[in-house]
Amino acid sequence: MNSALKELLDLLDLEQIELDIFRGRSPEERIQRVFGGQVAAQALVAAGRTVSPERMVHSLHAYFIRPGDPTVPIVYNVERVRDGRSFTTRRVVAIQHGKAIFTMSVSFHIDEPGVAHQARPMPDVPAPDSLPTFQRRMLDAVGDDAMWREWVAKPRPVDFRYVSALPWEAQRDPSLISTENNAWFRYDAELPDDPLLHVVLAAYASDFTLVDTVLLAHGMAWGATNVSGASLDHAMWFHRPFRADDWLLYAQESPWSGGARGLARGEMYTSSGQLAVSVVQECLIRVS
Repeated sequence: MNSALKELLDLLDLEQIELDIFRGRSPEERIQRVFGGQVAAQALVAAGRTVSPERMVHSLHAYFIRPGDPTVPIVYNVERVRDGRSFTTRRVVAIQHGKAIFTMSVSFHIDEPGVAHQARPMPDVPAPDSLPTFQRRMLDAVGDDAMWREWVAKPRPVDFRYVSALPWEAQRDPSLISTENNAWFRYDAELPDDPLLHVVLAAYASDFTLVDTVLLAHGMAWGATNVSGASLDHAMWFHRPFRADDWLLYAQESPWSGGARGLARGEMYTSSGQLAVSVVQECLIRVS
């Protein structure tokens, strides 16, 4: 287990400071505000701590309200909205400097039998072990830029292997522009058999590449073009159990952008081809 994954697991072990009130921290960061996937994952941990373990997350709906400050803790207030016979609902508000920076509604469900289908097969893509690491691809893409090379060299908790072009590659070669973005990911260590942890880690990873999918559709890239952006809202549906320490294919597309916003959606498949998670996000995209 590398140092970045150890730190992430530590960040997800929230401190309980009162009934239904938790405190989380952020890693040291100089380039960007608090990563949205971190706030979503910590909020999900806070909600899960108030629910019986036999009830699993089946959906979440979140809004990113203000940028997070990585230099101060984040307080998570959990509201117990409903405890029903089959479903449990929680609302989480993340607070910094006395203001809400993020809200999330989470629904939990007991395991029940029912009809089942999967409309689309997993995309036919190369196996993850045949693809270079994200770091290797990025080092080639950023060239001699010292700031970006330092950022790329940092240890990462998630091993991403891109099938599609990186935004930086498409910015240099317009023939690579696409509205589709496929990437494999996994946490490269054996993780505990805690179903909530694997859901939380999927939520963390889900925010890495959705905005990039919108940028890829326009041949734009962070730092390479005059573009700024942020996640606005985020929704996930968890369809079946999975492990985040096994390879998952994150098949993404951007069906629309306009009015300084872009929409991206994704599907996470297990390596056996089963649809495990569906994701939708709207993001802010501004070009100066």
